[in-house]
Amino acid sequence: MEIIFIGIAFVFLAVLGAPLFSLIGALALYLFHTSGGESTFVIAELTRLAEFPALIAIPLFTFGGYVLAESKTPQRLVNLSQAIVGWIPGGLAVVAIFSAAIFTAFTGASGVTIVALGGLLFPVMLKENYPEKFSLGLLTTSGSLGLLFPPSLPIILYGLVAQISIDKLFIAGLLPGILIVVALSVYAISTGIRSNVPKIKFEWNNVWLRIKESAWEIPLPFLVIGGIYGGIFTATEAAAVMAFYVLVIEVFIYKDLKLFSDSPDGRTSVPKVMQKSMLLVGAMFIVLGTALGLTNYFIDEQIPQKLFEWIHTFIENKFTFLVLLNCILLVINMVEIFSAIIIVVPLIIPIANQYGVDPIHLGIIFLLNLEIGYMLPPLGLNLFIGSFRFERPISTMYRVTLPFIAILFAILMLVTYFPQLSLWFVEMFSIR
Repeated sequence: MEIIFIGIAFVFLAVLGAPLFSLIGALALYLFHTSGGESTFVIAELTRLAEFPALIAIPLFTFGGYVLAESKTPQRLVNLSQAIVGWIPGGLAVVAIFSAAIFTAFTGASGVTIVALGGLLFPVMLKENYPEKFSLGLLTTSGSLGLLFPPSLPIILYGLVAQISIDKLFIAGLLPGILIVVALSVYAISTGIRSNVPKIKFEWNNVWLRIKESAWEIPLPFLVIGGIYGGIFTATEAAAVMAFYVLVIEVFIYKDLKLFSDSPDGRTSVPKVMQKSMLLVGAMFIVLGTALGLTNYFIDEQIPQKLFEWIHTFIENKFTFLVLLNCILLVINMVEIFSAIIIVVPLIIPIANQYGVDPIHLGIIFLLNLEIGYMLPPLGLNLFIGSFRFERPISTMYRVTLPFIAILFAILMLVTYFPQLSLWFVEMFSIR
């Protein structure tokens, strides 16, 4: 009875807007107190964060992503993509998919992609006769595309919490991420053909112009991703390289940002970008610290083992377990995203191991569920951001995203039941 009361109080306080870290911390302290354990373990986890060697990658990648978002990179990225693939039927939609995948990988799925690229592309897509429902669905979906590509922030966070190699996760997510981009591009091309969307004539002069315009930003994915895949540097080192590189090119070469203070022409200052990005990082770290304290309680009380024993009485085979796992993860990731990684991952990893699920494969399953959870009705974050950005009712956003959810769900099933889609590149690069 007491547990039910605590659960109701937890939900009630969350609805009232209580900070998530305070609720998680309070729950951890209460559970340790009632079990007779040392409540100091909760506070100790906040200091133990400093021992995570890959932790520095989070603020560096976040800062680099915000620098790109505050500059004119989205416009240059769209112009370049359109010059290269605009001649394809449905070329502008393909441009949106590729641009969003790259942009989200660097900025994180925080809604920046929908605001930056969505606002840029939506009026253009309507002007070129793309159906409004398709355009809304595609651009809303774009908010979480690219989560499986480095330097995706959720991948880094998952690797930290699960205590597995972030470099391995980066490589494992490559093929599933490509499958998603290709599948959505095929759908976009078929829509473009059916809607008789005009094509843009391919011109080498235009391509060359856009390449020169983006000459300093084009090397960035190759520098970061190629450096990680090639074993030149780790994910943490890649974060430092990216943060320094984008700061130099956006401030001193493109001059899209001001170094010290905002300018009258609307250019944002670097200190303001730092403030915005570190607010997100600070919020994430304090939730991470308190959630690790709660995880300590779960481990001390052998909660994962007890859950496995209970689940095993109903589910004996790996196939059925993965069905149940996907259903649970879709709901959890729809409701709360980063907290789901921090709290749920330590619980499911021991259980999945008992069913013979590879930890790297499990990570890709989790992250793909996360990508779908962003756009899953009724509480997917992308739906609310899209509704606000495109000024459409939330009920409309539910309908327009359904075809895209179906495509992503099909990819999820393939990745879930064909582990080699996640593990093939890992084995090929011989870092397993």
